[in-house]
Amino acid sequence: MKKSEEPKQEKISTKPNNKQETAVKSETRKKSRGWKVFKTFIIIIAILLLVFAGIFTYRVAKNGWGLQGFMAAAMGHDENTLKDLDPITFLLVGISGCEEDYKLADTIMVCSYNPKTQKASLLSIPRDTYVGKDKTKASASYKINSVYRNGENIDGMIKDIENITELEIDNYLIVDTDALIQLVDAIDGVTFNVPINMDYDDPTQNLHIHLKAGQQTLTGDQAEGLVRFRHNNNGTTYSTEYGDNDIGRMRTQREFITEVMKQTLKPENILKINKIAEIAFNNIQTNMTFNTIKDYIPYAVSFNTENLKTGVLPGVPELCNKVYIYTVNKKQTKEVVEELFGQEEDIIDENTNTIGDTTATQTANNQNIKIELLNGSGKSSNLTKVTEQLKQKGYNIVKTGNTTTKSKTTIVNKTNKQTSISEDLKQILGVGTITKKSDNTKVDYTITIGKDYK
Repeated sequence: MKKSEEPKQEKISTKPNNKQETAVKSETRKKSRGWKVFKTFIIIIAILLLVFAGIFTYRVAKNGWGLQGFMAAAMGHDENTLKDLDPITFLLVGISGCEEDYKLADTIMVCSYNPKTQKASLLSIPRDTYVGKDKTKASASYKINSVYRNGENIDGMIKDIENITELEIDNYLIVDTDALIQLVDAIDGVTFNVPINMDYDDPTQNLHIHLKAGQQTLTGDQAEGLVRFRHNNNGTTYSTEYGDNDIGRMRTQREFITEVMKQTLKPENILKINKIAEIAFNNIQTNMTFNTIKDYIPYAVSFNTENLKTGVLPGVPELCNKVYIYTVNKKQTKEVVEELFGQEEDIIDENTNTIGDTTATQTANNQNIKIELLNGSGKSSNLTKVTEQLKQKGYNIVKTGNTTTKSKTTIVNKTNKQTSISEDLKQILGVGTITKKSDNTKVDYTITIGKDYK
């Protein structure tokens, strides 16, 4: 019997055939080409990023480095943008009121800012400023805050103020006090030296002001009360030396606005720029376009409030036709306007596009101001310290001496010098009550250093 034959097993080849080998090589080449393309793409992106970073850094440098340079570059500015920016003047109107459809003009200021010189000015306009033609027929409707008419006649308000100041005012900002409240809260409060105890209640406006005098950090609601305060429930108000009633209130407004600007522009608040922009968008009315505003922003954030000059429209309060009005002194107004808004030479460093040192002229002018300096602080070193501070600013110290101990520093304007000079002296000292007293003295100012000087 024959043995059954086992079927032969086919040998399986482990070597790839020609087709398989070709396919594998093709796939390998594709992967290799893909990786090369990817690497090339990454290299191109890296080069573009480096180029962009280089260009941006160059533009930051051309715009003056720092925060100013960064923001200017981010907004597309170049080294010529600042050169082409003109000084800007605008009317600032602060409004308040319980009813949404009826707001009063509580704060009225003419403001200017020159980005080239980094100088700015604020001129307070008293709410009772009379803009009628005949005082004997005076009525409340001819007060400047009545002209505002809840925003319906802002053009008429600007025209009246232009007639008084002889300034050209092309722009306006109408700011609701809600903006001040929200801004102060957004930057975690504003530190301010409240000048007097404030105790006032007006239930009709839901306005309640209760503040103690002295340095403190104010909330938004407290800030609103501060800038709206005129007098206490018992009728007392600011001192005559400080400026009573509306004059005192306007001074407090100017000084508080200065502090708000200074503290808002702190580097740590730049991270809150979106919140600040949102507050502005919701609470400000203006005829300025966004493109106009954004051109000034990079330079405004670098503004030093020591370059801010402030003043009040000169005049006197009067009772005419049984109406209290504020009558403007035209001669003094012309002098104050020239001091605050007079033309000055723009000086720009061509290499860095930053503002050059424009203090030389001011220092030279200060040499004409003769100052008598008396030490009533009880601390001998303060006399030397203040003397050096004033001399560094160019002031001419012609006489020094000691006097009896005084609690407060006083700055007495003896030759009716411009308000801005008195304010500058106070700013240098950090304290001081400004008064005027004409006599036959041979000095322009007598400054008595008090115990409040630090």
